Amino acid sequence: MLVKIRSVANVGLLAMPVEVEVDVAEQGFPGMTIVGLAGKAVEEAKERVKTAIKNSGFDFPGKKITINLAPADLPKDGGAYDLPMAVGILAASGQIQSDKVTETQRIYYGELSLDGSLRATKGVLLVGLFARQCSMDNAQCSIYVPIESANEAAVVEGIEVYPIRNLAQLVDHLNGIKPVAQLHSLPVDQLIEDIIPEFDLEEVKGQEQAKRALTIAAAGGHNLLLWGPPGTGKTMLARAMPGILPPLAAAEALEVTRIYSVSGLLQPGESIVRRRPFRAPHHGISSAGMIGGGSNPLPGEVSLAHLGVLFLDEMAEFPRSVLEALRQPMEDGRVGIVRAAAHVEYPASFTLVAAVNPCP
Repeated sequence: MLVKIRSVANVGLLAMPVEVEVDVAEQGFPGMTIVGLAGKAVEEAKERVKTAIKNSGFDFPGKKITINLAPADLPKDGGAYDLPMAVGILAASGQIQSDKVTETQRIYYGELSLDGSLRATKGVLLVGLFARQCSMDNAQCSIYVPIESANEAAVVEGIEVYPIRNLAQLVDHLNGIKPVAQLHSLPVDQLIEDIIPEFDLEEVKGQEQAKRALTIAAAGGHNLLLWGPPGTGKTMLARAMPGILPPLAAAEALEVTRIYSVSGLLQPGESIVRRRPFRAPHHGISSAGMIGGGSNPLPGEVSLAHLGVLFLDEMAEFPRSVLEALRQPMEDGRVGIVRAAAHVEYPASFTLVAAVNPCP
């Protein structure tokens, strides 16, 4: 029996539709085969999915199982395809009502543990934004995501978010035995209001000239170089700068959260980034770490500091190649990462604050 399950693949800050086709054949040697340009983590899903299904109290079919992740030319990586593959296997083997599972308005996304529970999975906010776009084009979409990451998608209006704790709970919901309560939408404006800054400039005593320079830089969107001997408070002043910048607007908070969601830097249960980012990389950082990169390009420090502050302590110790690489993001406010497998673009509009010591 063949069933088709909807999921998504995150490419940069965009979510692309992926169709998980699961076929449980009556003939052929027992085993599971995954095709469709799957990465190493997706290949390893064979054992995770099989064990999770068994430990959840369901029967794993001892037949030939073929799973195709379409489109075949789009790279897929990560553990987010565990849930759609498990649901597809259970539906194809008759343990879930296949007519409900295969509805085009349902999207499944999440990584399975061996006991059948769902782990926090990065990129859930992008899934919610993709579902909202689908809801605008067609009927309202519903997404089934891990309960620890469901708050990310709950900030997106116009979609149905179902927080799933484990595979057995989802099967009961799809079979109509015990429905899962839909997660209510979380208004972004209320989440970001009345945020207390992590470091308050009012608590800094003295250094009036430096504080005035900090205020002017924050008001005009200027970059800043702090020069002085060790122990004079350069790092403390830099950490206080996000607190005097205007609070994040709702659209800005969503834009920053997209970057942190795809990077996997949101804590389980966290819904949105409420403060302006402050990033302080060590001077041993590489160009790829600063700008972004990898076989599946991820955001670098310049993108993680988007709409916030990028602090370079001991600026003179950074490699020249890293400092030269900052030129284009500082001019354009965006950074493009080109790899053989993908070409992605990340926002990188930040305020640069650097600190140096005088020569001995």
